[in-house]
Amino acid sequence: MNLKDYIASIPDYPKEGVIFRDISPLMGDGAAYQEATRQIVSYAKERGAEMVVGPEARGFIIGCPVAYELGIGFAPARKKGKLPRETIEVEYGLEYGTDILTIHKDAIKPGQKVIICDDLLATGGTIAATIELVEQLGGIVVGCAFLVELNELKGRKKIEGYDILRLMEF
Repeated sequence: MNLKDYIASIPDYPKEGVIFRDISPLMGDGAAYQEATRQIVSYAKERGAEMVVGPEARGFIIGCPVAYELGIGFAPARKKGKLPRETIEVEYGLEYGTDILTIHKDAIKPGQKVIICDDLLATGGTIAATIELVEQLGGIVVGCAFLVELNELKGRKKIEGYDILRLMEF
């Protein structure tokens, strides 16, 4: 199965000159979504993952079925003010300004092997912040898995030294 067949490319969205890679068709096709999940599950098993972390919100869509299939937990990394209990936070840079990502203080146990899942690797800022959260809690990031990597945005450089799985690249 060629998973790229299930990614819609929308030119000039959200602004002129940008090609938006939409994963909705992949998620809308049971066999394609299942295949993508199966590949990430296989990777997570090889890496010995004991917990899955996904950044808001598409990281939930990718990470939750992986955690379910593996029979392990899932921890959401969310924007500030979205989690109800005690959290830690990391501020990270965006194209125009900054944002804050948080995780519950008890989401990861020290020494726990964590795989981070998200829909795509673009500039790497959100994933670098997610890695920092996991490591502040004593977790060990054993891998980062993405459906898509946008090569021209060079996000891989921001998370250099971490094992990366990407199912497709553009």
